[in-house]
Amino acid sequence: MVKKEYRKKDSDSDEELIQNFQQGDLAAFDVIVRKYKDQLLNFAFRFLGNQEEAEDVVQETFLRLYRNKHAYRKIAKFSTWLYTIAGNLAKTELRKRKRRRLVSISDLGYEEKEYEIEDTSTDTERAVDSVLKEEFIQHAISGLSNRFREVIILRDIQGLSYEEVGEILKIPLGTVKSRVNRARLKLQDKLKDIKQNKTD
Repeated sequence: MVKKEYRKKDSDSDEELIQNFQQGDLAAFDVIVRKYKDQLLNFAFRFLGNQEEAEDVVQETFLRLYRNKHAYRKIAKFSTWLYTIAGNLAKTELRKRKRRRLVSISDLGYEEKEYEIEDTSTDTERAVDSVLKEEFIQHAISGLSNRFREVIILRDIQGLSYEEVGEILKIPLGTVKSRVNRARLKLQDKLKDIKQNKTD
């Protein structure tokens, strides 16, 4: 019996993709990986501040999806379910890191992040400024407590809705909005402190 090859259509939803994968279509799994790999890597990196650990989290997320594909049910959005897995793995990694007591400035991973510079001959100053701003932001995010870090990453960096954030973190909508607002204020304060220290 020849296995029918899956061909993704523009109209295919995430739920259709996972359903096809649950029915044994490995090509649908490949489509999911391509679609979510960069998003999840950005999420995990922002959460952990370390590129290598972020890559490990994403790899483990897709491994768990592959092994436990039938655990997904249509009662939740597929993206919410996937982010929940990645978020739980990232939090586990943070707990391991604290137990190992290996937190250091190198864990911020700045030297590992690549930046695209459009025109090095004319925009060098702007590019350097952009890199510094990125470092300030990542450093400030890393300084937030877990509950504030995860909401600011999911809402403001990943662009998920308040409702999706609430589903992923299993907290009420009002709590999400309150926590996002408080996280933004804390982030602004941290950015001011970092900039002040840099200019002193």
